[in-house]
Amino acid sequence: MALQEKLERFKKQHERCQATMTSIAASKAAAASQKPSSNGRNPAPAVKFSNDTERLQHINSIRKAPVGAQMKRVIDLLLETRQALTPEQINEACYVDMKANKDVFDNLRKNPKVNYDGQRFSYKSKYGLKDKTELLHLIRKYPEGIAVIDLKDAYPTVMEDLQALKATGQIWLLSNFDSQEDIAYPNDPKVHIKVDDDLKQLFRSIELPRDMIDIEKDLQKNGMKPATNTAKRRSAAQIQGISSKPKPKKKKSEISKRTKLTNAHLPELFQNLNNS
Repeated sequence: MALQEKLERFKKQHERCQATMTSIAASKAAAASQKPSSNGRNPAPAVKFSNDTERLQHINSIRKAPVGAQMKRVIDLLLETRQALTPEQINEACYVDMKANKDVFDNLRKNPKVNYDGQRFSYKSKYGLKDKTELLHLIRKYPEGIAVIDLKDAYPTVMEDLQALKATGQIWLLSNFDSQEDIAYPNDPKVHIKVDDDLKQLFRSIELPRDMIDIEKDLQKNGMKPATNTAKRRSAAQIQGISSKPKPKKKKSEISKRTKLTNAHLPELFQNLNNS
């Protein structure tokens, strides 16, 4: 009986010791979490290396790419931002480190699409235009036409302005037969355009088909888009019951002997009557 009582007391003591140890451990953990770091700031959460691996691999692949690929990346950045950027800003934006790659730096400095002022790189278009007014002024300087491809990068909204100038009739946009590229021409009555006599004779010697459909087919064969669609127009007219053939002109009525003459003082009007 005495042994049983001793065992019960031992179990109770052991339970009290376990509770005390657990309480001490909990209080130490709480104190450690509230203790500030040595620099007065809370410690930053640990960053897992696996989260940053993909970004580092991407940067490494860019910097190991050929010089031409890195140059294109920088030029695209300059074209998109239209800002003058330092090599450090370029590296931060597109990960091309020009300070570590002398070939990229030297080739960009000499590139005709890039301007370098000694500190910053910026995009350089062929024509330094800012708006639609300057665009129209430039086109009027080229009566023989200016290639649209040379204007595309002048400023961000240049293509919209070209279409607006065309819509208002201030310019023409025509396709070049050889290169299939659009050419902008000024539509200014004051501009004198000289056409060679040989070209005039060639134009006049060309015999056009009588049917408009054949003309449209010839235009398409030569890579040009007709402004009309005669086949579609004729089929629509047939559906609506309208004849597509031109109406024959009425024969001009002649004066007969039964016509009442009211202008006898103008004998030339009755020449046919006298001859009949």
